Amino acid sequence: MSLLDAARSVRENAYVPYSRFKVGAAIRAASGMIYSGCNVENVAYPEGTCAEAGAISAMVAAGETRIEEVVVIADSPLPVSPCGGCRQKIAEFAGPSVKVTMTTLEGNSQTLTVAELLPGVFTQEHMERA
Repeated sequence: MSLLDAARSVRENAYVPYSRFKVGAAIRAASGMIYSGCNVENVAYPEGTCAEAGAISAMVAAGETRIEEVVVIADSPLPVSPCGGCRQKIAEFAGPSVKVTMTTLEGNSQTLTVAELLPGVFTQEHMERA
């Protein structure tokens, strides 16, 4: 199964009774395994979970910590980029050259690197003390 197929398939399972805006995400880990996630809303809006965060959680739960590629799909006229929090989550596990493809159900897509999505990323180096 391709990353796009995995993202498209899991998108159908999104729990979105409030926005009706389904998003699916799939990531390929360093092992080649694909992990996917969908958005899950909550009536208390800030308590929902993004598709990208769900895919990353599945990867980490399986014992992996390196992302090699990401695909995000939504039913939107324009490709939907990960939110700021998910960009930071992706950057935690992906190098700056990892490709993130954002696509629509109709196939309108855009691919950027993690560095292009999140310039000035906060990294572990910021936590180092002299």
